[in-house]
Amino acid sequence: MIKRFFGFILIFIFFCTSFLNAQEKQKFTISGYVKDASNGEYSIGASVYIKELLKGGNTNQYGFYSITVEKGTYHLISSYVGFQNYEKVIVLDKDLRINIDLKPAAINTKEVEIISEKSDKNVSSTTMGTVKLDMEEIKKLPAFMGEVDVLKTIQLLPGVKSSGDGNTGFYVRGGGPDQNLILLDEAVVYNASHLLGFFSVFNGDAVKSINLIKGGMPAQYGGRLASVLDISMKEGNNKEYHAEGGIGIISSRLTLQGPIKKDVSSFIISGRRTYLTELAKGFINLGKIKNDQTEGLKKSGLYFYDFNAKVNWRLSDKDRLFASGYFGRDVMNFGDPKADFKFGVSWGNATGVLRWNHLFSNKLFMNVSGIFSDYKFLFGVNQSGFELKLFSGIRDWNAKVDFGYFPTVRHEVKFGANYIFHTFTPTSATAKQNETEFDLGGVKKLHAHDMAAYLSDDFDITDKLKVHLGLRYSYFMQVGPFDRYIKDPFTGLTTDTIHYTSNQKVADYGGLEPRFNVRYSFNSKSSVKASYTYNLQYIHLASLAAVTLPIDTWVPSSELVKPQKGSQYSIGYFRNFFDNKYETSVEVYYKDLKNQIEYRDGSIPGNSVNDNTDKDFVFGTGVAYGVELFLKKRLGKFNGWVGYTLSYTKRTFPDLNKGKEFFAKYDRRHDASVVLSYDLSNKWTFSVIWVYGTGNAITIPTSYYVIDGNITYDYSERNAYRMPPYHRMDVSATYTPDRTKRLERKKTKLTKEYEAAGKDVSEIKVPKRWLKNYESSWNFSVYNVYRRHNPYIIYFANEGSVTEGNLSIKAKQVYLFDILPSITWNFKF
Repeated sequence: MIKRFFGFILIFIFFCTSFLNAQEKQKFTISGYVKDASNGEYSIGASVYIKELLKGGNTNQYGFYSITVEKGTYHLISSYVGFQNYEKVIVLDKDLRINIDLKPAAINTKEVEIISEKSDKNVSSTTMGTVKLDMEEIKKLPAFMGEVDVLKTIQLLPGVKSSGDGNTGFYVRGGGPDQNLILLDEAVVYNASHLLGFFSVFNGDAVKSINLIKGGMPAQYGGRLASVLDISMKEGNNKEYHAEGGIGIISSRLTLQGPIKKDVSSFIISGRRTYLTELAKGFINLGKIKNDQTEGLKKSGLYFYDFNAKVNWRLSDKDRLFASGYFGRDVMNFGDPKADFKFGVSWGNATGVLRWNHLFSNKLFMNVSGIFSDYKFLFGVNQSGFELKLFSGIRDWNAKVDFGYFPTVRHEVKFGANYIFHTFTPTSATAKQNETEFDLGGVKKLHAHDMAAYLSDDFDITDKLKVHLGLRYSYFMQVGPFDRYIKDPFTGLTTDTIHYTSNQKVADYGGLEPRFNVRYSFNSKSSVKASYTYNLQYIHLASLAAVTLPIDTWVPSSELVKPQKGSQYSIGYFRNFFDNKYETSVEVYYKDLKNQIEYRDGSIPGNSVNDNTDKDFVFGTGVAYGVELFLKKRLGKFNGWVGYTLSYTKRTFPDLNKGKEFFAKYDRRHDASVVLSYDLSNKWTFSVIWVYGTGNAITIPTSYYVIDGNITYDYSERNAYRMPPYHRMDVSATYTPDRTKRLERKKTKLTKEYEAAGKDVSEIKVPKRWLKNYESSWNFSVYNVYRRHNPYIIYFANEGSVTEGNLSIKAKQVYLFDILPSITWNFKF
């Protein structure tokens, strides 16, 4: 099947090339790269077009563009948010290679320059449910404990729901957390949170671009049902050396970047570390406090650290190399010397990516990637010689190739293939008492091959009608070594074992995944769009909690676990106002989900020790539908957005809730957000966030009875009740000292000193250190301004006693945060 698909791709390209070459003997191509003139970074998604024809496109992920039009004399225009427009007169009588350097816009002309950008992409493109976020704008928003967070920002968008306070997990259009494909420089990030979800793993100082796809997923993406969060790291300044960072209440960060060889290669390294536990220990020592609790704290720790690095090298005008990596760990430990007790938990991600870009011609672009991704979780406890360890994780080795083919100005063809070898470590355990080891089955690993090929074309049928067609074929095979345990249905004991040798097929699945987007433009200001996507997902996250936790286990499709299937239909109306200063949209979606996975009632992850993990799962179907409203002001001193989502998410499992339909734990009827930012002056920027959401669905005890002094509860139907609504307001102020005025004051002071000494003012030499590009700012944030006690969990406690006849059961609420102020000093030089 895969060979036939590749054959189809080659035949398609051959006929397209032959046909188009025959039709376009008088057409020529302009191609090249668009870069930031100040640092050499490639510009992703910059507009490049022919002014006279209003035809062109956007640069790809590596800043490359290609435009093929008829012979003639034209004005070539390139524009990008925050940069001055580039314009050049070209005589197109042959193929041209034009690399464009965009200059950052001056502050006092910023709004003018942005207005002139070809900024109607949300109306003119075929993409639906796609949002690109600017990292500099994110940094202006209120930050939890001073840490700028990419994941918390995307939760403010319509159709994206948060897991609640202190969690970076997110749910997109009724999908679960495992149905989001999270990429960092093409590498999959399997657990995107630090400190049990309070922070994300993405360091804002190292991030270049953020692209969220909620619907209409292009064919080059696959393996997940709900969304794609594609994050690219900065490449590093190839002009000069710079450092930037910040010092906050609980963490600090530092980023270094610069040229390895000027204008040819560059590097960037970035790191973060929290020190909350160290501060607490310092206060204890300072106050000379000593008791059992403080002594335990001194032996304890809770912190995270992460590290990003990237280098790139331009080998020639046709070849570029990129190497990037990420490593992060969370560590939590506790020790009680008196009880001879200690435990430790650690988890984290590691990624490595090597990429090669090559231009075969001015129309054909290729990227080849080798990718490594790893997630590990380790729990260990030791007391009085007894030692227990739990392991879980997933590791990927990935090879992929992607092509971009630009035959005409009306077509953009993409095709490629990828292969992944997965190694899963479901929950496994080892235990021993002193030197005596217990047989818990050891650390078990599962293996699988995962491969796909795709083809897509984004083309203009007419000036008003544009279509995106995509087709993806995917294939998944679980392989040995693997043991399938056959259990006695009455005793639960193992009666037989089926052994699969290395690379022997255990189970396999595959299928075609069509993608279709269409856009019809009424005029330059408004359009209507529709899309259909069908996805297969072969790996699954088994979770018992309503939020994503490090103990959640990734498992492959197997004999018992079928691939998840999802079909999404969406339609939307998009309209811009006042020269694209305001963007508005209304999108309606419907999802049909099959082979959804949940733990069986009464199961816990440890049940799979010395057994097959997939025996604890049950399977069902789901539907999700809703409407999303979005209003965004892009320009001016006052900007931001307002979003609202009305949605329903339901599940049906024959083995849960007596087979009756129930609301998913992340179903949320109403979800609203207001995000506003105001630039009062060059020194002060103020921002405010307000969010509201219907409470999470929960299952609660509805009655109880007592048998022989023991209390037994009757529970409601699954997720039949709601927590109280969630709402919160955050505010922030950013103060940036005016360095220009400070420099003028220093010059004035120096001039007066020369005049007082009778020296010639014309001989004044300004010290070089005064002219260094040094910037700093102070960010003041307040989280949860009006002290809303939003419920984190609700539990039920017994009060009174059975014997006295005054037993009652009361619901009690646990919340995480009251009002939380924070301050962060940021610097750059």
